[in-house]
Amino acid sequence: MSTTRHFLRDDDLTPTEQATVLDRAAQLKADHLALRPLDGPRVVALIFDKPTLRTQLSFTVGVAELGGHPMVVDGKLAQIGSRESIADVTRVIERQVAAIVWRTYEQSRIEEMAANSTVPVVNALTDDFHPCQILADLLTIREHKGQLAGLTMTYVGDGANNMAHSYLLGGATAGMHVRIGAPTGHQPRVEIVQRAGEIASCTGGSVLVTDDPVSAVVGADVVITDTWVSMGQEEEAGDRKGVESPFSKFAVDGALVGHAADDAIVMHCLPAYRGFEISADVIDGPQSVVWDEAENRLHAQKAVLSFLLES
Repeated sequence: MSTTRHFLRDDDLTPTEQATVLDRAAQLKADHLALRPLDGPRVVALIFDKPTLRTQLSFTVGVAELGGHPMVVDGKLAQIGSRESIADVTRVIERQVAAIVWRTYEQSRIEEMAANSTVPVVNALTDDFHPCQILADLLTIREHKGQLAGLTMTYVGDGANNMAHSYLLGGATAGMHVRIGAPTGHQPRVEIVQRAGEIASCTGGSVLVTDDPVSAVVGADVVITDTWVSMGQEEEAGDRKGVESPFSKFAVDGALVGHAADDAIVMHCLPAYRGFEISADVIDGPQSVVWDEAENRLHAQKAVLSFLLES
């Protein structure tokens, strides 16, 4: 049985390992070429089934800075899982690369790839989780707040999406108090909340899910949101963004942020739709650390790739 380490969801890293990866990310941000595990260059396959900007940019640059060659694969051309089985594709790719990064749909797809791969597989986003983004966010919070454990991190908006799931698992792993504010019917999956609670009980963190945006945000050190219309939900855009939308009271505007701590920071993984899930004055204002967050995808992903390659 393979002992290869993969990064498919946030709790694939223990609290100690997560801290190690974040320390490494900070090191790589200070010196982009400090680690070169892909010298050769060795190849990393970057497969994109879904639209991408920040993910493709940061992984492409990151693999190059680690000394490797990024090989971008268009998922629409490869048709993984339809033209060929995921298992067969994996067996072909793994013999020619040092690692595989995949941005795809169902979590089961990347889990099947990992089950058949002898090289590390990294989740660059699935419908259920976005663990690389959360590592970048935790790095950003640590930079601005000096620590993670004990801080209150609030996510408001669509609580049933991959970002909410990953904030629960990743934040709990970091020992944070994670709050999810989302409308009834759009809250995180019960088993994810339960798993986050189990982790938090060991790290000193906590988990709260509520349908009241104010109680979710009050006193928070970090306020986070994401688009109300995730990829694959475009047909629901009218209902989610309309005047009667259940999300409207969860918009991160000045009034809502006013309930957070005075020195709270605001984050958004992008792309952002000003006037909907976040107001222009907030995302472009002094409390926003969105652009640091976007840059930190590069450093966090380099860190986790190098960690997996060593493991």
